[in-house]
Amino acid sequence: MLRLLRPLLLFVLLLLCSLQVCAQTLFAYYDVDRLYDTIPSPFYDDTAYTPTGRYGWNTERYTRKVRDIAAVLDSLQVPIVALYGVENEQVVRDLSAACTGDYVYLHRTLNTLDGLDFALFYHGDRFRPIRSRTGRRMLRIEGILQRSTPAGALRRDTVTILLAADPATAALHLRDCLEEAPDRPLLAAGRLEKVDAAALGLTDRMARAARKGHGTRRTRLGWRMRDRIFTSPALGSRSGQVYVQRFLLDADAAAPLPTCDARRYRGGRSGNLPLWCKIE
Repeated sequence: MLRLLRPLLLFVLLLLCSLQVCAQTLFAYYDVDRLYDTIPSPFYDDTAYTPTGRYGWNTERYTRKVRDIAAVLDSLQVPIVALYGVENEQVVRDLSAACTGDYVYLHRTLNTLDGLDFALFYHGDRFRPIRSRTGRRMLRIEGILQRSTPAGALRRDTVTILLAADPATAALHLRDCLEEAPDRPLLAAGRLEKVDAAALGLTDRMARAARKGHGTRRTRLGWRMRDRIFTSPALGSRSGQVYVQRFLLDADAAAPLPTCDARRYRGGRSGNLPLWCKIE
């Protein structure tokens, strides 16, 4: 009898482990490095990213980049992913259609001089936006986050997700969030390397990786952790990670290959690597 029950018990254990992994809520951030469409904009200068521009940005190159970024999102397998560097909602829609994952997206126009925006890709059973607002290279989203507790139970909390791409104003936006809703858990991501997270009562999830010499961008001086993820203590304190896969690196330079450099089209996905952390 016990011999007959063993396969069933093993199946149940595997199922429980699978459900526990699925219940984990992970968050990722990825600067996709200027994902423009091919149509000239009347509101800002994007002529370099047109078929007759410096990079010969035609349908083939645009489609290739959309497909490559979608492949990165699918490989991450993260239920909530924030992106920076998308031009408009049509670009976000094309990217969503290219993903095999079941993502819903939120996009808002920031009215920046380069036309680049944020977008949030998420699974509807893990996050539900309630309201959003924009600012100078900033998108602030309030919503209901579902996450697993250390005991394995599921809980729902109202949280703020702040995405910031301007180092000069990032700290100001963070303080505004904390002053307006001091008791609400905060999850922030973007160009935060110049912000002192501890001074704001937040945890820099990428601090340990940065001390080890890891980074999201390769420079002449080595790896630089330009992008960061900050969280309130209520969302956990475990370290985050840079997402490094062989297909994300140029084999010759051992660094992320950009789509374009200052002079020419290079054909890479992005000059930045994604980063992620677990929301506890």
